[in-house]
Amino acid sequence: MKSSYYSLGIDIGGTNTVFGAISNDGLILKKDSILTRSSEDPGQLFDKIFEKNKVWKKELNNRYLFKDIGIGVPNGNYFTGMVKDPPNLGQEWQNLDLVKFVKKYQDIPVKITNDANAAAMGEKSFGVAKEMSNAVVITLGTGLGSGLIIDGKVFYGHDGFAGELGHIIIDPKGRICECGRQGCLEMYVSAKGLKYTIDDYLSRFPNDKTLLNLKDNNFDGKKMDELFDVGESIIQEIYEFTGDILGQGLAQASTILSPEAFIFYGGLSNAKHRILKFAKQSMDANLLGFQKNNIKILLSKLPDGEAGIIGASCLHK
Repeated sequence: MKSSYYSLGIDIGGTNTVFGAISNDGLILKKDSILTRSSEDPGQLFDKIFEKNKVWKKELNNRYLFKDIGIGVPNGNYFTGMVKDPPNLGQEWQNLDLVKFVKKYQDIPVKITNDANAAAMGEKSFGVAKEMSNAVVITLGTGLGSGLIIDGKVFYGHDGFAGELGHIIIDPKGRICECGRQGCLEMYVSAKGLKYTIDDYLSRFPNDKTLLNLKDNNFDGKKMDELFDVGESIIQEIYEFTGDILGQGLAQASTILSPEAFIFYGGLSNAKHRILKFAKQSMDANLLGFQKNNIKILLSKLPDGEAGIIGASCLHK
C-alpha cells in the first residue's frame, strides 16, 4: 500500500487548543480539542497532544506517515520560532522558543506563526479567501487576532508581527489592555471585551436580571444570541455597541489596507449578523468616500476550529 503524509496542525488559543492530523490536500484525518490551561507549563499541553498523536499514528496504520508540525499560537513569530509576550497566555509562554521546545518531542520540521495568520492561511488555501488576493481574516476568541493576505500571501512585516488589528487604539483613555496600553480594539470586541462591556452595563444597571443571569452563567454566547432574537433590548444594545466599535476598527484598517473583504472566524463571530450588521453600518459610515459599500464582511465557511489547524498544516508548503 502506498503511504501518504500528514502534518500535525495545532491551533493554540487562550482558552482552548485544537489540533489535528491534516493530509496534504487539507483533509482532516483526525481532530481533537483540549483546554489550553495557559497558566501551566506548556509541556503539560504538548504531552497531551503528542500522546494523542501516538494513538492516531496507530489508527492510521501506516496509510499516512507523520512528516511535520505547524503551530498557530498568539504572538508566534514565523521568522524566529519564538512566542513573544502573548497577551492571553500565561508567564510560562513568555519569550518561549516554541520550535526548539516542540522538537524535544519529535525531531521533525516545525514551523509556527501567529494563530490568526494560521487561520488566514486556512482561509486562503481552502476557504472563502481562496480566490482573493487581498483580504483580512479576523479571529474573535479570547482576544481579537488578525491575519493579512496581501497579493495572495500572508503578510508578516519585517519582524513577523504585522497585522495586530486587535491593538488598534479605539479610545486612548479607554479600557486597559493586557498589552499595557489603553483602549485597544480587542478590549471591546472579543470574548474578553464582551465581558467587560456586560460588567460596565451591570455597574449602570446593577439589578438587571438578564445581565445578572448572564454573569452567573459565564456569559453564555448562545444565550445572548437567543435573547437578542426575542428582542431583549439590553442585549441588542450591547451587541450594537460592540458592532459599532468593531466597525470603527475595520474602517481604520481599511484606510491602510483596502481589502476586498474582512472574513470572521470563531468565538464571538458565531453571533453572525447580530453583531456584524452593526459592524458593516459603522464601517461604511467611517470609510473614505470611494471605499463605502465596496468592502465585504464575510463569515468563514470552514467549520469552527478547523481554519487554524488547516492553515498551520500549510506552513511547510
